[in-house]
Amino acid sequence: MERRAFRMNGFAVLVGLLALGIVMAAAAAAGGTPFLVAAAAVWGLITVVTATGFVVVNPNEAKVVQFLGRYVGSVSDAGLLWVLPFTTKRRITLRVRNFETAKLKVNDADGNPVEIAAVVVYKVIDTATAAFSVDDYEEYVAIQSEAAVRHLATSHPYDAHEEGRTSLRDGAEVAAELTAELSDRTRLAGVEVLEARITHLAYAPEIAQAMLVRQQATQVVAARTQIVAGAVGMVQLALTRLAEEGVVELDEERKAQMVSNLLVVLCGDRATQPVVNTGSLYG
Repeated sequence: MERRAFRMNGFAVLVGLLALGIVMAAAAAAGGTPFLVAAAAVWGLITVVTATGFVVVNPNEAKVVQFLGRYVGSVSDAGLLWVLPFTTKRRITLRVRNFETAKLKVNDADGNPVEIAAVVVYKVIDTATAAFSVDDYEEYVAIQSEAAVRHLATSHPYDAHEEGRTSLRDGAEVAAELTAELSDRTRLAGVEVLEARITHLAYAPEIAQAMLVRQQATQVVAARTQIVAGAVGMVQLALTRLAEEGVVELDEERKAQMVSNLLVVLCGDRATQPVVNTGSLYG
């Protein structure tokens, strides 16, 4: 778990070193050359030891501090700081980062080969875990992202032909599921996934043409279904209005003929040619 390391303002430490040097130089000057040499040697040793503790931290950055292999804490305050001497400092960025997976070719839940890619937005929230739980947290996020995208693609179909079934084209639902799965996978590396969203989704080239024909046929059927439903409603409205207003009385046979003619006109995909009947209705 991340904890704050001991730290001091680096400029204050520099001022302290300078003041110590002046005091030692003044005291040694009163004692002669041997004292001056000894004071210079002591001040130089103190300066060298102190200098190993200086660290510069940039905004949205942290330094993981180790002393002889032991984790002593993390520093995230921007500026020149001073921590324990003889420590190693490892840089960990706290900036929001994004990673885009390669275009992966996998089979969806229906067994159709698809190409899919996603972009993952993340940031480090625990520097100690990111530094010590995995070898390389960036590589870990990249590998886990590809694994999660593959699992998502095999769990859902490209197109949902059944009511209530989630497809890969349902952007909001799929993005939420991918984000939740990646959050569980990357928590071990001290990383928080802010967003994961599909950026590329298509059928594989070998079946793309066949699936395009299938999609077109599905759209044609859906359009025809809507047209027929509307036409039936219009025919029913016409018969009802004719009967209510007493415009004309039709027997069952003529009603059937009228329904047939209206459906042909309303559902046909080509312009109809009107025929004017000047004779008897029953002629």
